[in-house]
Amino acid sequence: MVNLVAAQKPLLHGLMKMAGVKPHLVEIEPGTIMNFWVPVETIKKKKPRKVLPLYPDLLFFGGSITDKTDRSPTFQAETLVKGLKKLGVDKCTVVGFSYGGMVAFKMAELYPELVQAMVVSGSILAMTDSISNTTLSSLGFKSSSELLLPTSVKGLKALLSVAAYKKLWFPNRLHKDFLEVSFLLLLRNLFSIG
Repeated sequence: MVNLVAAQKPLLHGLMKMAGVKPHLVEIEPGTIMNFWVPVETIKKKKPRKVLPLYPDLLFFGGSITDKTDRSPTFQAETLVKGLKKLGVDKCTVVGFSYGGMVAFKMAELYPELVQAMVVSGSILAMTDSISNTTLSSLGFKSSSELLLPTSVKGLKALLSVAAYKKLWFPNRLHKDFLEVSFLLLLRNLFSIG
Protein backbone atom coordinates (compact mmCIF):
# COMPACT_ATOMS: atom_id res chain seq x y z
CA MET A 1 0.00 0.00 0.00
CA VAL A 2 1.25 3.49 -0.83
CA ASN A 3 2.39 5.64 2.07
CA LEU A 4 0.55 8.90 1.38
CA VAL A 5 2.93 11.01 3.46
CA ALA A 6 5.98 9.67 1.59
CA ALA A 7 4.21 10.14 -1.74
CA GLN A 8 3.90 13.90 -1.22
CA LYS A 9 7.65 14.47 -0.76
CA PRO A 10 8.50 14.60 -4.50
CA LEU A 11 5.58 17.00 -4.98
CA LEU A 12 6.87 19.34 -2.28
CA HIS A 13 10.40 19.21 -3.70
CA GLY A 14 8.97 19.98 -7.14
CA LEU A 15 7.05 22.96 -5.76
CA MET A 16 10.20 24.30 -4.11
CA LYS A 17 12.12 23.97 -7.37
CA MET A 18 9.27 25.70 -9.25
CA ALA A 19 9.61 28.52 -6.71
CA GLY A 20 13.23 28.88 -7.84
CA VAL A 21 15.08 27.25 -4.95
CA LYS A 22 16.99 24.00 -4.71
CA PRO A 23 18.61 22.07 -1.85
CA HIS A 24 22.23 22.82 -0.99
CA LEU A 25 23.97 20.67 1.65
CA VAL A 26 26.58 22.28 3.92
CA GLU A 27 28.81 20.13 6.14
CA ILE A 28 28.98 21.97 9.44
CA GLU A 29 31.37 19.46 10.98
CA PRO A 30 31.89 15.71 10.61
CA GLY A 31 28.55 14.07 11.41
CA THR A 32 26.49 17.25 10.99
CA ILE A 33 25.07 18.35 7.64
CA MET A 34 22.58 21.17 7.21
CA ASN A 35 20.36 21.57 4.16
CA PHE A 36 19.64 25.08 2.90
CA TRP A 37 17.12 25.81 0.16
CA VAL A 38 18.85 28.49 -1.92
CA PRO A 39 17.83 30.43 -5.04
CA VAL A 40 18.95 28.62 -8.20
CA GLU A 41 20.61 31.73 -9.65
CA THR A 42 22.84 31.95 -6.55
CA ILE A 43 24.35 28.57 -7.31
CA LYS A 44 24.96 29.53 -10.95
CA LYS A 45 26.50 32.97 -10.26
CA LYS A 46 29.94 33.45 -8.80
CA LYS A 47 29.27 36.99 -7.60
CA PRO A 48 27.22 36.98 -4.36
CA ARG A 49 24.00 38.97 -4.10
CA LYS A 50 23.45 41.64 -1.47
CA VAL A 51 20.14 40.07 -0.46
CA LEU A 52 20.03 36.30 -0.44
CA PRO A 53 16.98 34.41 0.83
CA LEU A 54 18.04 31.13 2.45
CA TYR A 55 15.59 28.57 3.81
CA PRO A 56 17.31 26.15 6.20
CA ASP A 57 15.99 22.77 7.24
CA LEU A 58 16.60 22.74 10.99
CA LEU A 59 18.38 19.68 12.31
CA PHE A 60 16.14 16.61 12.55
CA PHE A 61 13.82 18.19 9.95
CA GLY A 62 14.03 17.83 6.19
CA GLY A 63 17.51 17.11 4.88
CA SER A 64 19.53 18.30 7.90
CA ILE A 65 21.16 15.60 10.00
CA THR A 66 23.56 15.20 12.90
CA ASP A 67 24.98 12.43 15.03
CA LYS A 68 24.71 14.65 18.12
CA THR A 69 21.93 14.00 20.63
CA ASP A 70 21.39 17.66 21.64
CA ARG A 71 17.90 18.86 20.62
CA SER A 72 18.00 22.31 22.21
CA PRO A 73 17.29 25.63 20.47
CA THR A 74 20.82 26.69 21.50
CA PHE A 75 22.38 23.78 19.57
CA GLN A 76 20.13 24.51 16.60
CA ALA A 77 21.09 28.20 16.66
CA GLU A 78 24.83 27.49 16.93
CA THR A 79 24.68 24.97 14.09
CA LEU A 80 22.60 27.26 11.89
CA VAL A 81 25.02 30.15 12.42
CA LYS A 82 27.98 27.93 11.49
CA GLY A 83 26.15 27.01 8.29
CA LEU A 84 25.34 30.63 7.48
CA LYS A 85 28.98 31.62 8.01
CA LYS A 86 30.10 28.82 5.68
CA LEU A 87 27.77 30.32 3.08
CA GLY A 88 29.41 33.73 3.56
CA VAL A 89 26.59 35.39 5.51
CA ASP A 90 27.79 38.11 7.90
CA LYS A 91 24.44 39.84 8.61
CA CYS A 92 20.90 38.54 8.34
CA THR A 93 17.24 38.97 9.10
CA VAL A 94 15.79 35.83 10.66
CA VAL A 95 12.21 34.68 10.11
CA GLY A 96 10.89 31.93 12.35
CA PHE A 97 7.62 30.23 13.16
CA SER A 98 6.93 28.14 16.27
CA TYR A 99 10.08 26.15 17.14
CA GLY A 100 11.95 28.06 14.42
CA GLY A 101 11.04 31.23 16.31
CA MET A 102 12.65 29.88 19.47
CA VAL A 103 15.79 29.14 17.43
CA ALA A 104 15.64 32.67 15.98
CA PHE A 105 15.46 34.22 19.46
CA LYS A 106 18.44 32.11 20.55
CA MET A 107 20.40 33.18 17.44
CA ALA A 108 19.73 36.85 18.23
CA GLU A 109 20.76 36.34 21.86
CA LEU A 110 24.00 34.50 21.06
CA TYR A 111 24.98 36.35 17.87
CA PRO A 112 23.69 39.95 18.02
CA GLU A 113 26.31 41.07 15.48
CA LEU A 114 24.85 38.61 12.94
CA VAL A 115 21.09 39.02 13.48
CA GLN A 116 20.04 42.50 12.35
CA ALA A 117 16.26 41.97 12.58
CA MET A 118 13.73 39.25 13.33
CA VAL A 119 10.21 38.28 12.31
CA VAL A 120 8.75 35.67 14.67
CA SER A 121 5.25 34.25 14.90
CA GLY A 122 3.62 31.50 16.93
CA SER A 123 6.53 31.23 19.34
CA ILE A 124 7.56 32.15 22.85
CA LEU A 125 10.56 34.27 23.77
CA ALA A 126 12.09 31.78 26.19
CA MET A 127 11.11 28.41 27.56
CA THR A 128 12.23 27.83 31.13
CA ASP A 129 12.39 24.38 32.69
CA SER A 130 9.55 25.21 35.10
CA ILE A 131 7.27 26.40 32.27
CA SER A 132 8.20 23.40 30.17
CA ASN A 133 7.73 20.80 32.92
CA THR A 134 4.40 22.24 34.08
CA THR A 135 3.03 22.40 30.54
CA LEU A 136 4.28 18.94 29.61
CA SER A 137 2.84 17.29 32.72
CA SER A 138 -0.54 18.97 32.13
CA LEU A 139 -0.51 17.39 28.64
CA GLY A 140 0.50 13.98 30.01
CA PHE A 141 4.11 13.91 28.79
CA LYS A 142 7.37 13.50 30.69
CA SER A 143 9.65 15.33 28.25
CA SER A 144 9.48 17.64 25.25
CA SER A 145 11.03 14.96 23.03
CA GLU A 146 8.21 12.58 24.03
CA LEU A 147 5.70 15.21 22.87
CA LEU A 148 7.56 16.41 19.77
CA LEU A 149 8.76 13.00 18.55
CA PRO A 150 5.71 10.76 19.00
CA THR A 151 6.04 7.01 18.51
CA SER A 152 2.35 6.11 18.49
CA VAL A 153 -0.85 7.26 16.81
CA LYS A 154 -2.10 8.42 20.22
CA GLY A 155 1.06 10.51 20.75
CA LEU A 156 0.83 12.02 17.27
CA LYS A 157 -2.82 12.94 17.84
CA ALA A 158 -1.84 14.61 21.13
CA LEU A 159 0.89 16.60 19.36
CA LEU A 160 -1.51 17.72 16.63
CA SER A 161 -4.13 18.72 19.22
CA VAL A 162 -1.57 21.02 20.85
CA ALA A 163 -0.16 22.32 17.55
CA ALA A 164 -3.44 23.24 15.85
CA TYR A 165 -6.27 25.43 17.05
CA LYS A 166 -8.92 23.82 14.87
CA LYS A 167 -9.13 20.09 15.37
CA LEU A 168 -8.99 18.35 12.01
CA TRP A 169 -9.94 14.71 11.67
CA PHE A 170 -7.54 12.38 9.87
CA PRO A 171 -7.90 8.62 9.55
CA ASN A 172 -5.51 6.56 11.65
CA ARG A 173 -3.89 5.36 8.42
CA LEU A 174 -2.52 8.85 7.72
CA HIS A 175 -1.19 9.09 11.26
CA LYS A 176 0.52 5.69 10.83
CA ASP A 177 1.95 6.77 7.45
CA PHE A 178 3.37 9.92 9.03
CA LEU A 179 4.94 7.97 11.90
CA GLU A 180 6.42 5.46 9.47
CA VAL A 181 7.99 8.18 7.32
CA SER A 182 9.28 10.02 10.41
CA PHE A 183 10.77 6.83 11.86
CA LEU A 184 12.42 5.90 8.55
CA LEU A 185 13.81 9.43 8.22
CA LEU A 186 15.22 9.22 11.74
CA LEU A 187 16.85 5.86 10.99
CA ARG A 188 18.26 7.18 7.71
CA ASN A 189 19.71 10.18 9.51
CA LEU A 190 21.22 8.06 12.26
CA PHE A 191 22.83 5.51 9.97
CA SER A 192 23.82 7.69 7.02
CA ILE A 193 26.24 9.70 9.14
CA GLY A 194 27.42 7.01 11.56
